[in-house]
Parts: sequence; structure tokens; C-alpha cells
Amino acid sequence: MRRRDFGAARGQRYARKGRPTWIAGLICGGFVLLMLLPLAMILSGSLMGRQEFLETCGRVLADYDGKTGFRLFPLYPTLRAYVKLLLDSPEYFTAFWNSVIQAAGVLAGQLVIALPGAWAFARYRFPGKKLLWTLYILLMILPFQVTMVSGYLVLNGMHLMDTRAAVIFTGIFSTLPVFILRKSFGGLPAEVIEAARIDGAGELRIFLHIGIPLGMRGIGSVLILGFLEYWNVIEQPMTYLKSRALWPLSMYLPQMAKGDAGAVFAASAVTMLPAVLLFLVGQESLEQGIALSGLTD
Repeated sequence: MRRRDFGAARGQRYARKGRPTWIAGLICGGFVLLMLLPLAMILSGSLMGRQEFLETCGRVLADYDGKTGFRLFPLYPTLRAYVKLLLDSPEYFTAFWNSVIQAAGVLAGQLVIALPGAWAFARYRFPGKKLLWTLYILLMILPFQVTMVSGYLVLNGMHLMDTRAAVIFTGIFSTLPVFILRKSFGGLPAEVIEAARIDGAGELRIFLHIGIPLGMRGIGSVLILGFLEYWNVIEQPMTYLKSRALWPLSMYLPQMAKGDAGAVFAASAVTMLPAVLLFLVGQESLEQGIALSGLTD
């Protein structure tokens, strides 16, 4: 009898554990569908013809008579918006390459600044290290609006306003890459570094041939996070750029809303593509780098 009672109690305990798991799965699945809904609407809108778009959303966007709604699957899909965007929108390509230059410049500069800085914080002892690290953390917490005026004054004094360098320089000295890479470099095996020193390797050689290769997971996560941030950044360009020819996609897309709505949806879909592809390709590296950095603790 005792064995039967124990088995029944054990089965009831497993049943109670399984029930919250299903509930949590359903809740998470609902949130995933909710997050994917805007993406589906963008893709659907980019494939709609002008008349179908007016029939569904014309009352909101064009003072069109009829009911307001939206179709996740167009009745008559067409690539007209993509053809117009890719073949007859030179301003879009200008903004696209501005975004590429902006993101690539920031990422290259972050590697030059953050890699040696994070290595020094992780592997060396020097006077004022704790105080300097506290300042880094404080700057990482402060939002852009707090440092906007001081940054504007500095860039204006350097005669960099209304140039790509103004946006790139403000991103190069971001403190988040140093924070992530410091944890990654700090977790490297000390025995490997000491063995390299015993073999006669200098500090620069250890950094280039041991630190960087073993810290590639953290470097990969920094590059992915940096690209996702500065591909879509809007506050810095709005503050430092005045010439329309220098606008990135984050500033150009809102101006397109005054024109063809289908082209706006197509432009949004094309703009998302590099970020989505990079995330899918580097998802494993991103997860491993963040786990090594200790952000998930």
C-alpha cells in the first residue's frame, strides 16, 4: 500500500509540475505571435497593390471611404512597391549607404578603442582602476539626453557638426563594449597567459595572439549588438546632422510616409533585412558572448 501511495503521490507531483510548463509555453507563444504581428503586417503591406491598400487602410492614410482593416495575406500580391523602391528611389540608396558607413565606422572605432581598454581593465592593476571603472559604469547608465548638450558643444568646437564623423565619434566611445569585453577577457585561463609569458611572449603579442582569438565570442556579441543599435539609431543623427544628403535610413524612412504607403512598407522590409540576417547568423555567438560577459547572471 505504501508503494502504491508513494507512486500516486509522485505522479500527482509530476502532473502539477507539467501543468505550469504548458501554461508558460502558451503565454510565451502568445507573446511571440504578438511580436511577429508587426513584421507580418510590414511584409503584407509591401506586397499589396495601391487599390487593395486603399481598401484596407485608406480611411486612415488617405481619407478614403470605407472600413479600416488589414490583411495578413494580400488578395492580389504584387512587387510593384519593391520595383519602385529599388529602381526609382535614389534617395533611399543614399540613405542606405549613409547607414552602412555610419554603422561600419562606429563598429571599427569601437574595436580599436574597446579591445585594449577592456584588456587593460581585465588583466592589469593600475592606480585609480576602480574609480575609472565606476565612471565607465556611470556613463553606461546615463541616457543620451543627459550628455547631448555637452556632446554638441564638443563636436561644435571641433567643427564636426553636420558630418558623418559627429555620429561616428559619439558611438566609438560607447562604454557597453568595454563592459562586455572586460568580462570576456577576465574569464580567460590565467595558466595560458602565464605560460606565454614564460615562453617569452610580450604583452602585445599575448593580447593579439591569445586574448583576441580566445575572446572572439565576446567580440562577436559586441559587433552584433553595436550593429543593431547604430543601424537604427535616430537621436544622434537628429542632433548632429542637418544636411539631408547625410541622413541615415532611421531619419529618411519617416519622411517617406508622406508619399506612397506601399513603398514605405517595402523600404521598411528592406531596411530590416540586414539586421535580421545578422541576428540569425550570429545568434549563437551573441548568446555565448552575453553569457560569458555575465549579463545573464
